[in-house]
Amino acid sequence: MTRKELQTLTAIEDDALFTFAQYDPEAAEKTGYSDYSYWKSTFRIFFKNKTALLLLAIMVLLVVFTVIQPYLPNQKDPTKIHIDPATGHQLRNHPPSKEFWFGTNVIGQDLWARIWSGTRTSLLIAIIVGIWEVVFGIFIGALWGYVRQLDALITEIYNVINNIPNTILLTLLAYIMRPSFKTMVIAMCLTGWLGMARFVRNQIVIIRDREYNLASRCLGTPTWRIITKNVLPYLVSVIVMRIALSIPGTIGWEVFLTYIGLGLPIETPSLGNLLNEGRRVMMSSHLRYQLIFPAVVLSIITVSFYVLGNAFADAADPRNHY
Repeated sequence: MTRKELQTLTAIEDDALFTFAQYDPEAAEKTGYSDYSYWKSTFRIFFKNKTALLLLAIMVLLVVFTVIQPYLPNQKDPTKIHIDPATGHQLRNHPPSKEFWFGTNVIGQDLWARIWSGTRTSLLIAIIVGIWEVVFGIFIGALWGYVRQLDALITEIYNVINNIPNTILLTLLAYIMRPSFKTMVIAMCLTGWLGMARFVRNQIVIIRDREYNLASRCLGTPTWRIITKNVLPYLVSVIVMRIALSIPGTIGWEVFLTYIGLGLPIETPSLGNLLNEGRRVMMSSHLRYQLIFPAVVLSIITVSFYVLGNAFADAADPRNHY
C-alpha cells in the first residue's frame, strides 16, 4: 500500500470515529458546576462504616432509655431501701430476680434503678463539661494560636494551671467546696479546657501563615472571620475526635474521684459510686454482679464514644472525600 493510499484510509477512519462539534452560543455561556458538599460527603462516608452505625444505634437507644426509664411502669426509686417482708430487715444483696432485675446492693436499694439513674448523672456531667471544653477551649485556642500579641500571656496562664496536677487541684476543690454535682462540674471545667486549647493552638500555628490566610489579611478581612472561615473548618475532623473522647474521659474522672472518696455524695447515684460500691464486694463471687452491671454500662459508653469519634473524624477529613 502506498503512502498516499494509507493517508486516505486513515482520513476515512478518522471521519468515521470523530465528528466536529458545532459552536453553540448558549452552551458557551454555561459554567462548570460541582454538587460537592462537605457535610454531605462527611455523612456519606460515616454511614458506610457499619461498626460505627451499630455503636451509634446502641448509644442512641441507651441514652433514650436512660432518659425515659423513670417514666416507665413498675420502676423503683433508686434511693429507696427495700425491706424484706418476711424478716422486716433490709433486703440486702438480693440476687437478680423478676422483681429486682439487677439485684439489690448492700443496703437493699434496687440496682437496676440505681444504674440508670447513675448513668443519667454521669452523662449529664460529661455533656456539661464537654460543651464547656469545646466552646471555651476552642475560643481560647483560636486566640492563642492566631493572635500573636496574646501568645505570651495565654502561655503563662496555661503553664501555671497545667503545672498543677489535676488530681491535687480536684482534691483541693473537693475539700474546699462541699462534695456535690456542682462541685464536680466546676472542678472538671476548671482544667478541662486546657487540652483542647493547646491542641487547637498547635493546629492553628501550623496553618495560620498559609497563602490564603495571608491574602485574607492583606485584603483587610477581620481576624474573627479568618479564624471561623479559613482556619477552624480545616480542624473539624480532629476537633470532633477530641469532643468524642472528652465525654468518656470526663466520666473516667468522675469514676476516679468517687473511687478515692472525693466524688459525688454516696446518696447520689452515679457510675462512679456504683463502681466504688461494687469494688468493695467484688471478692465475694455471689456479689460480683454489683460490679459487673455498672462496669458493662460504662464500657459500652466509653468504647462507643471512642469508636464513633474516630469514625467521624476520618469521615470529616476532606482527604477522604471523593
